[in-house]
Amino acid sequence: MTIHDFLPFALPEIGEEEILEVADSLRSGWITTGPKAKQFEADFSVFLGDPALDSISVNSATSGLHLALEALGIGPGDEVIVPTYTFTATAEIVRYLGATPVMVDVDPHTFNMTADTFFDGITDKTKAVVPVHFAGLACNMAPIIAMAKKHNVKVVEDAAHALPTTYQGKMIGTLESDITVFSFYANKTMTTGEGGMVVTKNADLAKRCRVMRLHGISRDAFDRYVSTKPAWFYEVVAPGFKYNMPDIAAAIGLHQLKRLPGFQKKRERMAAVYNEELVSLPLELPIVAPLGDTHAWHLYAVKIKPAAGIARDTFIEKMAELGVGCSVHFIPLHLHPYWRDTYALSPEMFPVAQRIFEQEVTLPLYTKMTEADQVRVIDAVKQILVHV
Repeated sequence: MTIHDFLPFALPEIGEEEILEVADSLRSGWITTGPKAKQFEADFSVFLGDPALDSISVNSATSGLHLALEALGIGPGDEVIVPTYTFTATAEIVRYLGATPVMVDVDPHTFNMTADTFFDGITDKTKAVVPVHFAGLACNMAPIIAMAKKHNVKVVEDAAHALPTTYQGKMIGTLESDITVFSFYANKTMTTGEGGMVVTKNADLAKRCRVMRLHGISRDAFDRYVSTKPAWFYEVVAPGFKYNMPDIAAAIGLHQLKRLPGFQKKRERMAAVYNEELVSLPLELPIVAPLGDTHAWHLYAVKIKPAAGIARDTFIEKMAELGVGCSVHFIPLHLHPYWRDTYALSPEMFPVAQRIFEQEVTLPLYTKMTEADQVRVIDAVKQILVHV
C-alpha cells in the first residue's frame, strides 16, 4: 500500500472561488486584517440569522475563547467549569488568565456536558462554564443556561464543532449564552486554514474582544490606514493580544461560508449511510439531532462495544492496515500529565468520560470523500468486526 492508497482521516475542501479570492487579496496589497475580514464578520452574523450579532474574527478558536473569558473578567481566584471530555484548549484558556479550570463528567451517549454534571462542579468561586458541543451535536443548553443564571455563572459556548448546529430551532451562536466561539481549523466543517469567530449579543463584550484582539489598541489598524484624513493617533487601553484574522484567511472563509449548507447536507447524508450500514455491528453509533434540529456532523464518533471482542487501539491499527485513517476524540483532560498532576485528577473521578475514551473511535467523515471512499471505510469496519 502506498501513501496514495491510504484514506486519511480528514481533508479540507478548497474550491477555485477560495483560491481566486486569496489571490485577489495578495494582489490588492491588503493581506492582514482589512476589508475582507470585516465582510466575513458581517456575512457570518447574517448566516447565523441575526445581522445585529457582533461577530469578531480571530486567528483561532483558542484565542477566541481566551478573549471571551477575558472580556467576562475571569481572573485569579475564579473557577471555570469545563468538561474533561474535550480538547485541551477549552481548559488552557482558563489558565491563561490565572483562573482554575474545574473538570466535570459528560453524558455517556452524547459525550456532552449536562446541567447535572455542570452542577456537580459549582462552588462559590465558579464564575463561568464552557459547554462543548461535541462532534456537532448541541448540548441540552436550556437547563445549562437556567442553572448558570441561578448561580450567577457566565456561559461561553465552545462551538468549535458546531457550525451549522441548531438547538430547539435556533442556530448555535444565537442562544442566551454570553459568548459563543467557533473554529475554522483545517479539519472543521468549514475552514480558513487557521481561524475562528467570537459571537455575542452584548455590545460591551464585543467591544472588549475587539480591543483585546489587537494589542489593546483603541482603534483598528484598518480604520487608521484607510482613512483619507490624518488618523495616526491611537491609544493602548489595555495589555492586549495579537489575535486578529488576516484578510488572506478571511478570503477563504467568505466562500467556505457560502458552501457550508451544502457541506452540512453532504456530511448528514454520509452519517446516515454510516448509521444504516453499521447498525448491525457491535458498535454504539452516535446520537442524531432531535427532530427539527441540525447536527453539524463534524465528527462521526462510535464506541466499540465489549461484545466486539477487540480493543479500540487494535481496531485502529487494523483499520490502518486496511488503508483507512481513524482517530480518537478525545483523550480526556484528566489523563494528560499537566492536568492530571496539577489538579490531582484520576479516572475514577470521571467514570463516564473514562469509559467513553476506552471505547471511542472516530471514522473518516469529510466532504472531499467520495461514495467509493465511504464504502472502503464501511467494508474495512465490517471486515474487522465481523471476522474478529
